[in-house]
Amino acid sequence: MLAKNGFQHSAYTFGIESHISQSNINGALVPPAALLSIIQKGLQYTEAEISIGEDGAEQRLVESLSLIDAVMPDVVASRQNQQNQQKQQIVKTEIQETNGEEVVAPNPAAESMEVDGSIEIPPSKATVLRGHESEVFICAWNPTTDLLASGSGDSTARIWDMSDNSTSPNQLVLRHCIQKGGTEVPSNKDVTSLDWNCDGTLLATGSYDGYARIWTTDGRLASTLGQHKGPIFALKWNKRGNYILSAGVDKVF
Repeated sequence: MLAKNGFQHSAYTFGIESHISQSNINGALVPPAALLSIIQKGLQYTEAEISIGEDGAEQRLVESLSLIDAVMPDVVASRQNQQNQQKQQIVKTEIQETNGEEVVAPNPAAESMEVDGSIEIPPSKATVLRGHESEVFICAWNPTTDLLASGSGDSTARIWDMSDNSTSPNQLVLRHCIQKGGTEVPSNKDVTSLDWNCDGTLLATGSYDGYARIWTTDGRLASTLGQHKGPIFALKWNKRGNYILSAGVDKVF
């Protein structure tokens, strides 16, 4: 991955110090973006740890955890304490006074933990969106309309129109290209992150090529942001929709 993104010396040094040449790992068998997939799973695991209360009941996270926050022990501990305090406040509000005696109302979350089981969704209730030519890393619903955005390892993002409940919804292909020799060519880099603005009119995407791009709902490229010197792993609009925060491996955000 280092060599793929132009860090030839770093890749060479890492290979020497890790004795990778002495291992029996077949690099051809390692799927593309395997490290990115592992990092995303680790982020989901950390979010799951925070969302489980002291009593084992699952609590809903108010805000998703960013990649930067996930590796900061103080931030993770603070989020856990915040979740526990919110749970305790909910329990207090459920205590009712009846004839001078305190009666604790049953906790629906705790009860559901006992009876919840696996639910099999029949194929007739599922819609398979076909079009991407590689693995899909991320999806996000538009906050105001029935549009679904997806980002993939085929260097494209797609906007799916889910409003007509069709088994083959219309899709807009957002090709992530770079300038090479005076012409635009596919970047051949993964689309790792995406986010809609607050009113659902603009979609921001982050790519492994180090560029953030802003798209309209009709698939037009509105802007390209190229300040990063390496892959972008996360980006987010602010609540007003006039700023975008992005984070990359160049330790800049």
